[in-house]
Amino acid sequence: MCQLLGMNCASPTDFNFSFKGFKCRGGETDVHAHGWGLAIYEGRGVRTFHDPLPCAASPIADMVSSYPIKTLNMMAHIRYATQGAVSLENVHPFTREMWGIQWTFAHNGEVRKFTVPRNPQEENNSNNFCGGTTTDIPLLGKCMKAVYHPVGDTDSEAVFCAMLNALRAEFTTLPTLPVLYEAIQRLCCEIVRGHEEKTIFNFLLGCGQFTMFAFSWPGSRDGSKVWNGLHYLVRWPPFSTAVLKDVDYAVDFSKTNTANDRVAIIATKPLTTNENWKEFKKGELLMFSNGLPYSKPYELCQVERCGRGLSSRAIPRGEICPIKFSYNIPKLLRETVCQALGHKEGDQKVWAERAVDLGCGSGQSGAQFRQCVKHLTGVDLSPEMAEEARESSCYDRIIVGDAECALHENNQNGQEGRTWYDFIFACDLFPYVEDLQPIFQTVRKGLEGKGGTLAFSVELLDESLNESNEEIADPGFVMQSCARFAHKRWYISQLCKEFGFHELLRKESTVLRQHCGKDVLGALVVLELPPSEAV
Repeated sequence: MCQLLGMNCASPTDFNFSFKGFKCRGGETDVHAHGWGLAIYEGRGVRTFHDPLPCAASPIADMVSSYPIKTLNMMAHIRYATQGAVSLENVHPFTREMWGIQWTFAHNGEVRKFTVPRNPQEENNSNNFCGGTTTDIPLLGKCMKAVYHPVGDTDSEAVFCAMLNALRAEFTTLPTLPVLYEAIQRLCCEIVRGHEEKTIFNFLLGCGQFTMFAFSWPGSRDGSKVWNGLHYLVRWPPFSTAVLKDVDYAVDFSKTNTANDRVAIIATKPLTTNENWKEFKKGELLMFSNGLPYSKPYELCQVERCGRGLSSRAIPRGEICPIKFSYNIPKLLRETVCQALGHKEGDQKVWAERAVDLGCGSGQSGAQFRQCVKHLTGVDLSPEMAEEARESSCYDRIIVGDAECALHENNQNGQEGRTWYDFIFACDLFPYVEDLQPIFQTVRKGLEGKGGTLAFSVELLDESLNESNEEIADPGFVMQSCARFAHKRWYISQLCKEFGFHELLRKESTVLRQHCGKDVLGALVVLELPPSEAV
């Protein structure tokens, strides 16, 4: 099959080193001799090279490999034809304009839903693209009519067009990165569904100068022992020497790169012999930006806020998580906790020994509870937000990490041990987390021994608006258009029962924030883990 190469960078970087080894696989050190292509983003434009000749013997490839073009985002492809003729129109990467953005796509594998049938038994399979006319392309997602059509006759170009058609049908404004990630993940599942064992679906999807998505559904073709997957690595300071696998060549990046450089390399097979390549998990979707991989909604939101989201002059951008409307949640949650525990509002009494603020952010939530607790820990995944919380001076301890990190503490001898809490709270954290089970599990550990209280805000899903698919198990949460998660009431109740929490108070229909000028309602919840339930 084909092979892929992608590169995403924090600062403009040339790709000569990686491409030097990669092009050898196009007919010299490997069998991929049916053409090659390259797409290089430069600002809002994209520079492309395509050649049906083997990459290892292509004069154009020789020129490109010695031409130091610097970019933030690029992809390359060498082809071993399994679908479609050996011709220029079938050479990847494929390019289309959508939303005023140049989208590029390169694929390795065989997508059964989009392949040309090879035997009479498959001719009547309506789930397969029959390759006759462009109207035969399967429609994905909410798409009712195709706008994009393939020029060539590969399954790769057909699936690219189908994905763009589905995204175009779903969004009328430019989606934020978390929303786009979730939409692409759904499309990947739909493409694979029903052909899980026969489908091989590894791709790179570029959507502008900053952003690249990479997905892997690996496997081997019938009768072949060649494993088709996807790998990646990140090069960042301190840099070292990298040695290519396909050609006798090495570069000491400590002599060529600066402290501001960071580069993520994605490839079908590792290109170097002495670096720590990671293989994608089956079904894993990663978004690369600024030279790093991302997959969590809160990480994608942070990338968006740094100005590296989609950029278009054609359609308006969707609203980025409106944190500015959520600042009243800490005060509302404190009032709810005081009511649940029987404390008077404004009482200066300390009623908690040790508390932890999950997702402490800038420290506003900690400020609301500071007078109520003797020792207060703040934890946040973002180093920048943790630094703001530290400057607020309302925490006794600040931790950069996830909730699990708050359970560990060094003693006087420098040895790490478990710590306990009797009060744990999360103001506006749960809307950034899809599956709350790991958090509930961690909180239960943190309250072990004496038991204690968990308080949080949550945005609730109007279940009547949920268009459920009977074939898919209901996860109990859904991503909203504003890139925040809403959770179902039954899901919260199920977690309480699973981990032994008793509900003290739940205030529903509370205005937590606004979105597009409308109130967003949610709930403030206070739970108790009795000492007898703590394990």
